[in-house]
Amino acid sequence: MDASVPVRHPLDPDPVRSSKAAAVLALGIVASLTGFFLGGLVPATLALVLARQGRAELAASGGFLTGGRSLRVGVALAWVGIGLAATSLVIATIIGLLHMAQSPGRDYAPTVN
Repeated sequence: MDASVPVRHPLDPDPVRSSKAAAVLALGIVASLTGFFLGGLVPATLALVLARQGRAELAASGGFLTGGRSLRVGVALAWVGIGLAATSLVIATIIGLLHMAQSPGRDYAPTVN
């Protein structure tokens, strides 16, 4: 046997994929798909909160929890959803301001004291 390969103890648990990493990935996908409609902010926020907890669990597990890549991809997708929501908010604000600038103002009759 090669000395660089660690030998597992028979009572060690098998590595398992983190359920929080899977949830972060799913929420990140939902956030990136619905981000432009401002509905992506809720799943993106949940994904970022779960990602923080998931990272702590992955670090504390000593290698028995897997899913670090899913966690990173989910966080990236959550940030994409937040960016899309911010972009749509800016676009909506610009369109609203342009609409207000083009609408005729009110012409009030002069008042007599």
